Amino acid sequence: MAQSQQKAQVDLYDELYTQFRWHVPEQLNIAELCCARWAEDETRIAIHYEDDAGQTATVTYRQLHDDANRLANRLRALGVGKGDCVAIVLPQRPETAVAHMACYRLGAIAMPLSILFGPEALEYRLQHSDAAVAIVDQAGLQNLRETRGNCPALKHVIGVDCAEFPDSSVLDWRTELAGADDRLTPEKTAATDPAVLIYTSGTTGAPKGALIPHSAIIGNLTGFVASQNWFPQPGDVFWSPADWAWTGGLMDALLPSLYFGMPIVGYRGRFSAETAFNLLQKYGVTNTFLFPTALKMMMKAFPEPRRHYSLKLRAIMSAGEAVGDAVFNWCQSALGVTPNEMFGQTEMNYIVGNSAQRWPAKPGSMGRPYPGHRVAVIDDEGKPVKAGKTGEVALNRTDIHGDPDPIFFIGYWKNPEATRNKYTGDWCRTGDLASVDEDGYLWYQGRADDMFKAAGYRIGPSEIENCLVKHPAVANVAVVPKPDRERGNVVKAFIVLTPDTSRTPENDARLIAELQEHVRGKLAPYEYPKEIEFINELPMTTTGKVQRRVLRLMEQERSSAA
Repeated sequence: MAQSQQKAQVDLYDELYTQFRWHVPEQLNIAELCCARWAEDETRIAIHYEDDAGQTATVTYRQLHDDANRLANRLRALGVGKGDCVAIVLPQRPETAVAHMACYRLGAIAMPLSILFGPEALEYRLQHSDAAVAIVDQAGLQNLRETRGNCPALKHVIGVDCAEFPDSSVLDWRTELAGADDRLTPEKTAATDPAVLIYTSGTTGAPKGALIPHSAIIGNLTGFVASQNWFPQPGDVFWSPADWAWTGGLMDALLPSLYFGMPIVGYRGRFSAETAFNLLQKYGVTNTFLFPTALKMMMKAFPEPRRHYSLKLRAIMSAGEAVGDAVFNWCQSALGVTPNEMFGQTEMNYIVGNSAQRWPAKPGSMGRPYPGHRVAVIDDEGKPVKAGKTGEVALNRTDIHGDPDPIFFIGYWKNPEATRNKYTGDWCRTGDLASVDEDGYLWYQGRADDMFKAAGYRIGPSEIENCLVKHPAVANVAVVPKPDRERGNVVKAFIVLTPDTSRTPENDARLIAELQEHVRGKLAPYEYPKEIEFINELPMTTTGKVQRRVLRLMEQERSSAA
């Protein structure tokens, strides 16, 4: 298939882009679009579930809808109403989808949180959001217990499969739903009403909560459909290891699959190449979103996967970092699929990318703006730069026809200043630098700030630095990416120790392990510094600002010389 695509060099981009128009109704609700309208068909499958212990389940749209109504009734009885925030601290499992649909039907705001978050990361988000209820399973229960006492707005906790950790203050999911009515009068919501609150890491200050409206599901669709080679087709099944607590898992996998009434596979367990191929084969997965890091692991473990597995893959979307020639060529030759790279961010997701069956992919390019999104590379004054010049990727509030783009976030929770600073006129800045060629393809050039990606995760140095500096031995710290062939980057911390810290090789090794565990226990595992280097002083500006750029360039030079 990939070879025929390359020979044909089909390019329908201009026609698709210029003719597309948005149609967004004033009244809109994600749960209605992604669940309720499919529930009349009692056999339509919504989720195939499996965990690493071998337990499996199949959930229909009817079951998803009825359970969402039951949970919504219980949440309403607990005092949750329109505009209230509900924390969902769950992995890929059916209850996660139920919780989201219940929140949307109530007009409440779903706040997905990773089970990887430690107590400190959880505490900030729960406090800042004023979450009234948290839904958690055993993976996140202990960390939630540690922080609950510091979150006065958090009135109730509902535990999923937490019976082996008895706690009278935690309501049992099954008990709560068993006594609830499966009929519900849902709240009416406007397309512009808030639906999801996702916290994004920043380069300065605390993480910011991006408030996403119901209309964003519509805004995601052109990119999703195009990158998934015109999803859905009869028999399509979706799977991605992307955590449903993140934009990539929620908006690029779970919700769009349910929007089209198709089945998605949810797997609760650690990612491995063997697990990935087993799931692809077992469930006949046709469409997937895989980070480049995951694809690299799969490529190295199974250079010729079709000798070992019977696969039905017809589309692969990849994002988070560049796929690279080796993985791109492996996907084409070993899987028979040309990967479609995509670019977006939580505030405005799925705005640029490829669709190999509709327009040619240029390996290494971010792609072209997806239909419905007016994207430009702009300078500091908000003016588009010439082809070949570097500027910041930005999205206009309106499309080429002057219609509002429904993909936009509403703003940052309790942070109007940060929301204003995100815009230059009608252009919403991404913070990512790129150039654009004569054909309209964008080429990534790096970050305009100090954000970076590591193993597919978006990393902001501020939260990690703030955690490290709380250790008594740390006087100052700067966190930067260190280039890594497997993960794209790893987290590296440059640390200035306090004057009274004893320095010997043995003490240094012990302290490095202690500092790594210090971060791992408070934030998410992927945020702990895999490498720590002690230095006498950090590079600073004359105004006392740490120059992370100097350290970043130093690491790049070291990597090139290695």
